[in-house]
Amino acid sequence: MNRFVSNFTNKLDSKGRVSIPASFRSVLARDGFEGLYVHPALDSSALDAGGNVLLNEIDAFLSTLPPYSDERDQLSTALFGTSEILKVDPEGRVILTESVKVHAAIDDAVTFVGLGHKFQIWEPSRFRAHLEEARTKVRDLKKVLGARMLEPRTMQEISPGGRER
Repeated sequence: MNRFVSNFTNKLDSKGRVSIPASFRSVLARDGFEGLYVHPALDSSALDAGGNVLLNEIDAFLSTLPPYSDERDQLSTALFGTSEILKVDPEGRVILTESVKVHAAIDDAVTFVGLGHKFQIWEPSRFRAHLEEARTKVRDLKKVLGARMLEPRTMQEISPGGRER
């Protein structure tokens, strides 16, 4: 599989290292990126992480903005200027730097959360709260989408064997 899926919680060891889940390491290995690309998430107290697929997505998005525009420069600063490339050791561990730990309020454990093309790294209790909020929003969205499916059709329904008028 070439997608990051599921979630895993791992503790940091006494040296500040944390093991990347094996299934995530497999995706990164197929991706061919040396290390782990990490930047503070733009809209939450988490870290976005991945490899070439994530970097290619960022590049593609930035290329839609005019060169030298304020928007492109601001997004580039947020996505590249605060990012780090972490070294993955032979056991599949990384050391989270102090700056990324501060952004995500990470202390002694992290939750890795698969988002398909990338994954996020959360402080576990913050992730649980985020997950509950996401589930609530999805339930509300499901109700809205379900109601749309039940709305009366704009065209007059024709009974079998009947004719249009």
